[in-house]
Amino acid sequence: MPKKIKRISFAQAINEALTYSLKKDKNLICYGLGVTDPKGVFGTTLNLHKKFGNKRVFDVPTSENALTGVSIGAALNGVRSVVTHQRLDFFLLAMDQLVNAAAKWHYMFGSQISVPITIRLIIGRGWGQGPTHSQNLQAWFNHVPGLKIVMPTHPEDAKNLLVESIFDPNPVIFLEHRWLHNIKGNVQDKFNNKKIGKSKVLIPGKDITIVSLSYLTVESIKASNYLKKNFDIEAEIIDLISIKPMDYTTIFKSVKKTGKILVLDTGVHTNSVASEIISKIASKKFDYLKIAPDYLAMPDVPEPTGYSLTKNFHISKTNIVIKVLEMLKIKSDIKNIKQNLELKNKFH
Repeated sequence: MPKKIKRISFAQAINEALTYSLKKDKNLICYGLGVTDPKGVFGTTLNLHKKFGNKRVFDVPTSENALTGVSIGAALNGVRSVVTHQRLDFFLLAMDQLVNAAAKWHYMFGSQISVPITIRLIIGRGWGQGPTHSQNLQAWFNHVPGLKIVMPTHPEDAKNLLVESIFDPNPVIFLEHRWLHNIKGNVQDKFNNKKIGKSKVLIPGKDITIVSLSYLTVESIKASNYLKKNFDIEAEIIDLISIKPMDYTTIFKSVKKTGKILVLDTGVHTNSVASEIISKIASKKFDYLKIAPDYLAMPDVPEPTGYSLTKNFHISKTNIVIKVLEMLKIKSDIKNIKQNLELKNKFH
């Protein structure tokens, strides 16, 4: 039978993954702040409590540390859970539970005990979010042994990877950029097994490798199209998808072909996921490189709040285009490029 494909949003894909998982595992619970609200965490948990009941899908008091501890206790008693935090920043109150408990149990008890928890964290910027509501701390989580971290960009990957995360025997951090929830894409009706740890070549190219993650993959695709149309530069776009484990095989293969790499990261510059990839390329595959590798990440300062201060603060397709031209030593009219690409940020 032909596979049924439909066009749905990232948020709908998350909702379908949760629906599938709650049906598959009758003991699975899904909870967090706003899970049963009318807006359903940007639409991702809409109507789940009506389908599966308030004992399995429920809201909780504002106590991030406690509700994460509940998930660990449930996991140790054989109950999987999906814990949703509407902001990554709020979850920082539960870092002790995550780092010193959830991430360590499997190792400390000789692989005899697992902690099957999926922690959904919403990241990304928006109007007025400021320094304490817009952080992208994937590099921080990446530093903790015992965790897996995924950052899907497209709806189909979001759907399949969330299911994979839920049924993974150990804790998975599932990072969702809030600007992705309304983006639509083609998704197969049937769940497809997609292992955590695989990236995806979205656009093949021969001139330079661009590795991106989460919302910056959207910007990298726009930049790639502009480079191809205006400069005949074929950039190979790799959507990282999985932060830990990292698919270095795909990255190395691409760099061997192009000899050049630019990495994009929504986190801050110092000790970022991007800098780790550059370090790995330089130390393991230096002979592949024709020019120095480079990366774009956020500046090492807190994000401002007002629109006048943030409109040019974030990495955009324009920044990517200019950086690629700079790396390839191609002279260009930067002012004209900015005008053509409408550098002014528009909030989604």
